[in-house]
Amino acid sequence: MKHDPRITPARADIAAAHLQGVIAAQRYVAGRAMRLIANTAPVQRHPSPDAPTDTQLLFGETFTVYEDKDGWSWGQAALDDYVGYAPSAALAPPGAPPTHSVAVPRTFVYRDADIKSPPLIWLSMNSQVAVSERDGNFSRLDNQGWVYSAHLAKPGETAKDFVAVAESFLGTPYLWAGKDSLGLDCSGLVQTAMQRAGLGCPRDSDMQAELGAPVAIDFNAIRRGDLVFWKGHVAIIQNANNLLHANAHYMQVTSEPIAGALVRIEKATGPVIAIRRLAKPGA
Repeated sequence: MKHDPRITPARADIAAAHLQGVIAAQRYVAGRAMRLIANTAPVQRHPSPDAPTDTQLLFGETFTVYEDKDGWSWGQAALDDYVGYAPSAALAPPGAPPTHSVAVPRTFVYRDADIKSPPLIWLSMNSQVAVSERDGNFSRLDNQGWVYSAHLAKPGETAKDFVAVAESFLGTPYLWAGKDSLGLDCSGLVQTAMQRAGLGCPRDSDMQAELGAPVAIDFNAIRRGDLVFWKGHVAIIQNANNLLHANAHYMQVTSEPIAGALVRIEKATGPVIAIRRLAKPGA
């Protein structure tokens, strides 16, 4: 059986213990759950700052580490099973379990429960935080600082329309492998928006092309929330006339007329290869 290396924690020299008897490796380890303590960190293909970045971890995200060597932790993200190397200094033991997630594109963590207090760090949507106390309009994070409470959501408090979530990122710069509020790629935008809406979503566009159900490639019958796929690219149908996507043509998240986008993208990458309709479409 062929295993996708992007989501399979196995190398020739080491593999996750649960893969023993499934994939050959020199040794197998159980791994240990760690949590990101930086606002964001890259997951890279090789243990080097010059290596390609494949995705990102966000604050509070769980990353199971199978090897820690020379400042790099090789492991797997709990959110979407992505495997790669993260900076060891950005990880720490889990601590208090998350009680909330960030529900807006970006928010600040302040030193005090005061908007005039100096910010310590910023956090992007879907960052996982543990609230330890409240003070007026602010929530104190475990061993961190204070966040405006209205920017947080409890488990189960999800957005009703993932398309509206994606729309909140309009103008955000395009960033290959990005999924934070400073930069997103096409599949990062889809994953981020769907996660905020409580919908499971894999990381890469070819994986996302398995979501929902296939529908005919007929732009007279599209619906808000349909996902449109080209080779290496995904966009969200915003309405009958426009699609929404993070793209390298404009180098940002844009809403543009479908007709023009189809012509432009076909010239660059080829024709539309699929349209998928989710069970819970955009409202």
